[in-house]
Amino acid sequence: MIYHTTYISGTYKVKGYIAFPSGFYMSPVELQEKMEQFYEADNLPLTTIASSTGKDWKFILSHKLPAFIYCRGGIGKVGRVKTDWVEQFANHGYIVFAPCYRGNEGGEGRDEFGGAENEDVLSAYRFLRSLPFVDENRISIMGFSRGAINAALTAAALPDIHTLTLWGGVSHLAQTYEERIDLRRMLKRVVGGSPSKVPDAYTNRSPICMAHRITCPVLIMHGTEDVQVDFQHGFSMYQKLQELGHKVELHQYAGLGHHLPPHVHKEALSNMFKWIKQQST
Repeated sequence: MIYHTTYISGTYKVKGYIAFPSGFYMSPVELQEKMEQFYEADNLPLTTIASSTGKDWKFILSHKLPAFIYCRGGIGKVGRVKTDWVEQFANHGYIVFAPCYRGNEGGEGRDEFGGAENEDVLSAYRFLRSLPFVDENRISIMGFSRGAINAALTAAALPDIHTLTLWGGVSHLAQTYEERIDLRRMLKRVVGGSPSKVPDAYTNRSPICMAHRITCPVLIMHGTEDVQVDFQHGFSMYQKLQELGHKVELHQYAGLGHHLPPHVHKEALSNMFKWIKQQST
């Protein structure tokens, strides 16, 4: 089951996706009621994106399931939430929440690329934690590409996050500014200027600069031939966490880029969730 939902982040109504693992079901009416009760708000519309049928549905309230927050990459319509990924994550046995970030898909507000919109991710975490069928000790977070910024910010702010995965992730935003000439205009617009003009804004959005505040185990996944987010981003973050004595693992994909071929992607997902489950033992 996948739902496109409206929820509250600060003063804004924003959008996100919620999915349930195969075999588990919650009706859209029940889910919307839970969201409106939690956020103390009326009129938080919810749309069914994908549904399944079957006679073997399990009663979700009698279980404690792990949860997974997926922080999308890109900005605007570029890199929007991949619903097929949401489904794949859920099929590994997780309740999945994927924020769209404010200003996207009908949500209010403005995406700041690792700024105030990170409240959208924190709000998603708090909602997941409130659900009686979510194991609050097993809420993991993954950031893909730019989403690594939001995922790292969240892990740095919340010591109870179970694990953090940075997949093809930006680790130093000023480095991205130098490498991606095509992104400079957008970055100056959403961040507030260039790295030379507003250095603190770039530092505050760089996972490598907040590594010392992250306490959960970290998995870094990166293609060595990534031309959108250079492999050095992932490797530098790995080295930094190692220097700090952190629990970190690197899965590098030799000769591959930002998006992995389907068969490698499937294997990478399996390895990611295998690693996450190992952190519970």
